[in-house]
Amino acid sequence: MTSKFDAVLMIGFGAPTTGEEIRPFLVNVAHGRNIPESRLEEVARHYEAIGGFSPYNELTFRQVDALRAHAKKYGFCLPFYLGMRNWSPYLKDELVQMKKDGVRRAIAFVLAPLRSYSSFDQYVENVEIAKTEAHFPELEVTYVDQWNENPLFIEAVTDRVNEILGNLDEKNPEETLLVFTAHSIPVTMADQCKYHDDFETSCRLVAERLERKRWIAAYQSRSGRPTDLWLEPDVNEVLRHTYQHGVRNVVVVPIGFLSDHAEVLYDLDREARQTAESAGLRFFRAETVMDHPKFIEMMYGLIDACVTTKQIL
Repeated sequence: MTSKFDAVLMIGFGAPTTGEEIRPFLVNVAHGRNIPESRLEEVARHYEAIGGFSPYNELTFRQVDALRAHAKKYGFCLPFYLGMRNWSPYLKDELVQMKKDGVRRAIAFVLAPLRSYSSFDQYVENVEIAKTEAHFPELEVTYVDQWNENPLFIEAVTDRVNEILGNLDEKNPEETLLVFTAHSIPVTMADQCKYHDDFETSCRLVAERLERKRWIAAYQSRSGRPTDLWLEPDVNEVLRHTYQHGVRNVVVVPIGFLSDHAEVLYDLDREARQTAESAGLRFFRAETVMDHPKFIEMMYGLIDACVTTKQIL
């Protein structure tokens, strides 16, 4: 038996790597979306506040490098490609290279733990657009199964939280609240998918592994028009009122993000921290899974499952 696949395509969001790239990057992100100019300028200032760039690309390359090294240990021979939706290396350019390399059938892995239009379906659409732009319509793409409940992902997040809890010096676990976060999306979008339910499920599974009963799922980083309805509660609103319920420590867990990029480094480490401390809370933030060994193992397992279950006799 031989694999019906020729390559693995990892798909990310992309981010600016220099100050000069911030606004062109945001123009790409906003294309076709109803995002006010004032919101884009606000986000540009966020990037400037965390150093004038985002570590997203660097961290995503690190994830893929770790995945490639892990796969090599098992004799996995397919090449890995990484294409971004909104910045270099663009999906189109990666597909051009894949065509030159003779790839015809690829396994695709979208680097987002929760699925909605903006976090999965739009990526699929972007791949189809890139196929047209790269003059590569014959490329066959198979996406890995959804993985927000995968035990290895849950274990990786649990380990990240335990890194904080182990050094918290709690007097009483009831004084600590776990606040899980994911990117908010419009309610109209959420009504068409299981994003909210999947988010809650992932949070519950981590909380159960930690044996923690005090937790809440909150949303962050909403954009769009102020009059539009987006998923709530917002993480800052949760933090403003948490102290009133006997909570003294908050551990924010960005389970909806895979690396410590702008929405984590600014929206949580700066804005949410300030909100929490103004409310009299001690604020702690767990790292994202990034290149945690269990997360890398999970990614490889999903990719390998595609290879082993879809072979040519």
